[in-house]
Amino acid sequence: MVYFLFMFGRRAGLRGIAAAVAVGVAAPGAASAAGTTTGPATTTAPATTTPATTTTPATTPVTKPVAPAAAKVTLYLPDAFFVHRQPVTVPRRLFHVVGIVRPYVAGQWVHVRAFLEGRRIKTDLLRLKPSRNHAYGRFRETIASPGTGAVVVSVVHGATAQQAGFSAHRSLASLNESVGFGSTGRFVELIQQRLAALHFYIPQTGVYDQGTGLAIDAYHRLLRSGTSQTLDGRTTSFLLDGFGAFKVRFPHHGRHAEGNLSLQVLALVDGSRVNLIYPISSGKPSTPTILGDFQVYSRVPGYLPDGMYYSDFFIRGYAIHGYDPAPDYPASHGCMRLPIVDATSAFGWLALGDWVDVYY
Repeated sequence: MVYFLFMFGRRAGLRGIAAAVAVGVAAPGAASAAGTTTGPATTTAPATTTPATTTTPATTPVTKPVAPAAAKVTLYLPDAFFVHRQPVTVPRRLFHVVGIVRPYVAGQWVHVRAFLEGRRIKTDLLRLKPSRNHAYGRFRETIASPGTGAVVVSVVHGATAQQAGFSAHRSLASLNESVGFGSTGRFVELIQQRLAALHFYIPQTGVYDQGTGLAIDAYHRLLRSGTSQTLDGRTTSFLLDGFGAFKVRFPHHGRHAEGNLSLQVLALVDGSRVNLIYPISSGKPSTPTILGDFQVYSRVPGYLPDGMYYSDFFIRGYAIHGYDPAPDYPASHGCMRLPIVDATSAFGWLALGDWVDVYY
């Protein structure tokens, strides 16, 4: 190869030699790359560098934090009693507090605390339960006051990420049950209210008076617990539970009177609905009250010479009338005696032709 270049250089001159040397330098590289040189070496152009494509990262939506749901809570006292629209109860009697929370949010709890005159008597933690359509949440707590005084029920929900905090409270009075003739106050009014609800005749005066005592006596008779005008714990419990009802035997007689001599009570009834119940004194053993179904045939207001007061006669000389005394046992000559204070009420309800049914 050198010889060839030398000879070529002599012919072509120095400029040709320089050119050949340049080719000769390139040729060995080409031969070594291809193995055999068959022609002029091909100069490989430098690889074109394509600029890297910049990929814009996908935009992640910015999620705004969801504000906790605002809530509204309402507290109910379904089995408290109300006197002058104020809720009341008595010591040791169970009552319930029901809370309705709108809207319902799953997984929420409330703290319930009850206080008697500022002293805590109960603490509880309750989960809200959904309504059937999940529109609201509900909770229910059972409480009994150990004594008399002001009872306050407090409900608190601490704020969570899902629901805002809220609180509510409800108060009621636990009444003193120690009453007797001459007593006044909300407990006496409550007792009169409950006696009237069971249809005992009682002027609701707010005073533990003769009318209250007579109605309590009639209630004891209906319960078959003797005759007494005194209010005890058992009687109070039965009254507040609404226990005890007069059982009508002659609903087909329409507006009528039923004298149950075994109970010593008289009921004024419209069909099957009892309107008023009174204590009576029927005929003593030697002059018993006649039994059967009769109709009022004569009515005499005011006093008769023998002391009968506002009388409804139903057969011969037998009548429903007021009389003094009308004791808590059979003592009459055959009539059904009412206490004087009850007579005008019964007379005002009955009418000519009304049935009078007398039985044991």
